[in-house]
Amino acid sequence: MNFQKKKHFFLYIITALLSVSVLMQASFPVSAAPDDEPLSEVGQAARERLLLPVDTNNLPYWPKGPAITAESAILMEADTGTILYAKNIHKELYPASTTKMLTCLIAVEQCAMNETVDFSYEAVSSVPVDGSNMGMDAGEYLTMEECLYGIMVASANEVANAVAEHVAGSLDGFAEMMNQRAAELGCENTHFVNANGLHVDDHYTSAYDLALIARAYFQNDVLRRIGNTPSYHFTPSAGQPDDFYKTNKHRLINGEFSYDGVIGGKTGYTDEAGQTLVTGCEQAGMRLICVVMKEEAPAQFEDTMTLFDYGYQNFVKSNIEDNDVRHIINNSNFFYTGNDIFGDSSPILSIAPGGYVVLPNMARFDDLTSKIDYEAADLQKNEIAEISYYYHDTLIGSGKIVFSSQNTHTYDFSSDDEPVTGRPDNVIFINIKMLIIIISAVAAVMIFFLILHSVFYSRQDYRHERSRKKQLRRDKRLKRQERRAARRKRKRRRR
Repeated sequence: MNFQKKKHFFLYIITALLSVSVLMQASFPVSAAPDDEPLSEVGQAARERLLLPVDTNNLPYWPKGPAITAESAILMEADTGTILYAKNIHKELYPASTTKMLTCLIAVEQCAMNETVDFSYEAVSSVPVDGSNMGMDAGEYLTMEECLYGIMVASANEVANAVAEHVAGSLDGFAEMMNQRAAELGCENTHFVNANGLHVDDHYTSAYDLALIARAYFQNDVLRRIGNTPSYHFTPSAGQPDDFYKTNKHRLINGEFSYDGVIGGKTGYTDEAGQTLVTGCEQAGMRLICVVMKEEAPAQFEDTMTLFDYGYQNFVKSNIEDNDVRHIINNSNFFYTGNDIFGDSSPILSIAPGGYVVLPNMARFDDLTSKIDYEAADLQKNEIAEISYYYHDTLIGSGKIVFSSQNTHTYDFSSDDEPVTGRPDNVIFINIKMLIIIISAVAAVMIFFLILHSVFYSRQDYRHERSRKKQLRRDKRLKRQERRAARRKRKRRRR
């Protein structure tokens, strides 16, 4: 074999080996960062966050939640406030543009949708031109509804500023309103400095507090509609001359990722905050809110879908009124029959409709314990107390005890706040029909005895009268006999 042939032979061998190597790499997954190779700074940070503990995994008999790369995350059921998944949920982190959900909530609560919002020089110039914006100029204006689309769909920072000035008169004044409203919603690890979420060291919140804000946000029909808009067409008007479309950056809303039941949400990003995301979803009558904070794209969307899967696969929402029957005394006509003198009846105290609990799939309502609070802060008119339900000491929902004329379940009213785990001794039930029957029976017995008493004494009076009359007759006979005897004596003396 000459040199040229040997050269070609070795080239063939090398080419074949390279081809086999490529095929093997394509056929078998290879770790992008094996343990013996250094991770990038981003990869190392993600791995460290992945190893952070999931707090709800420490709850007894609670479904085990997935590991995700977000530094903080929460999955909350909206109606009950039940926390299904918790990871570092009270840590103070930067919210970035998810701040705008509270901005829009306050705007809807304070303003009509047709109000005109003017754009001041400060509103436009105080935000960076390379950030999220709509290109609004000082002196232009939009309706409040258009502004809300600009905030939620375009995430426009200058629009958030303009709304803040419109509502409160100044940016600082609106920040004060934000902090007040957040406190009203129960936020304890939150402090807002601006309406748009641009980074300031003293502008922070937590996953739990963001979930509370989102809970109020998704209760508003207008905000749900606006926040679930994939794209919005801004048309020229007297207030602004441009014609343009803005696409929602939330990939579960704009269609880049698909997930059934999404009802809206908000993205957020700054270098300091990382990727943040708030999303609402509703399936089978159960509305879940997911918040993930501080991770890298696109993991925030993937983790959100993972948490929604966890929630809908492992939990079920249950109506309290329909399921809490432990406190009804069965086979006791005096306390409860369900009928009154007019037909269908009810107790005067009952469990209000509209209360829910969220149970793990393997749990039953009978597994729950309950506590009663007569001094709950949110009691309304005709509400007597609040019942809190627990699954192995984990709060999973609550209901209200009310004055009611509806045929609903009656409830135990213990004198203490100890958990109710069995059939109660002190129960208040009122059945009008049975109560009247019992009162009538008692009255009948009393009347019967009065009649007997009257008959008895009437007979005695009759006997006494007969005896008196007999005695009178005897007395009369004796007097007659005495008179006759006296007459006979007088006759004998005359003789």
